[in-house]
Amino acid sequence: MPTIDLANAPSFRLDGKRALVTGGGRGIGLAAASALASAGAHVTLAARTKAEIEDAAAAIRARGQNADALVLDVTDIDTAQKALAAAEPYQVLINNAGMNRPAYLPDVTVADFDAIFALNVRAAFFMAQAVALRLIEAKQPGSIINISSQMGHVGAARRTVYCASKHAMEGFTKAMAIELAPHNIRVNSLGPTFLETPMTRPFFENKAFRDEVLSKIKLGRLGQLDELTGAIVFLSSDASSLMTGSALVLDGGWTAE
Repeated sequence: MPTIDLANAPSFRLDGKRALVTGGGRGIGLAAASALASAGAHVTLAARTKAEIEDAAAAIRARGQNADALVLDVTDIDTAQKALAAAEPYQVLINNAGMNRPAYLPDVTVADFDAIFALNVRAAFFMAQAVALRLIEAKQPGSIINISSQMGHVGAARRTVYCASKHAMEGFTKAMAIELAPHNIRVNSLGPTFLETPMTRPFFENKAFRDEVLSKIKLGRLGQLDELTGAIVFLSSDASSLMTGSALVLDGGWTAE
């Protein structure tokens, strides 16, 4: 019989890894934390709202998995840097905390612009930097996943500032990937389309808005949170070991046109 070299199936397990999820108390952050814990990671949920993340961490622990809560305002750069410098390194960062204030261009205020960029760009950049520096210090590999958006690849009315912030995130994702590759720290972005969540559901009660969104999503439906978790675990695990500086877009075909 000839010898045939067959490829091994990749591992999506995260046993022994520590994962930090910002904005971890709800929405994408909570879904990510739940999925990472199920894959074996010790998950730290970070957010400003103490009760929310403590309840979420307790729910994960109730399943027999590892989770804790870290009360943290990621826009307070100095405090966040000190917290991460004092913690054990995180091999996975889900850089998820973000916001939007939709407005047509004439109605955008300086306050809107500054608030969106303070969280979506400034805070996200320095969270990634702090996690990376701790990994470099410990000489450990890692995976940084910046939660971007399909709006980091296209434009849309009422989203000039949000699009600008997510295009910026896509840019620093690529640049960080280049700098951190020698340290075996991978940096990628994840770009979801519109998702149906308790927070977004009221917006989709507006039929005109819902119809406009669905006309852009080629699959003809809104995304669900559990449709992101496979990609999150993939990017966090060794299954994506050759992937860095890339954008993984889960948009139902929005950006295909």
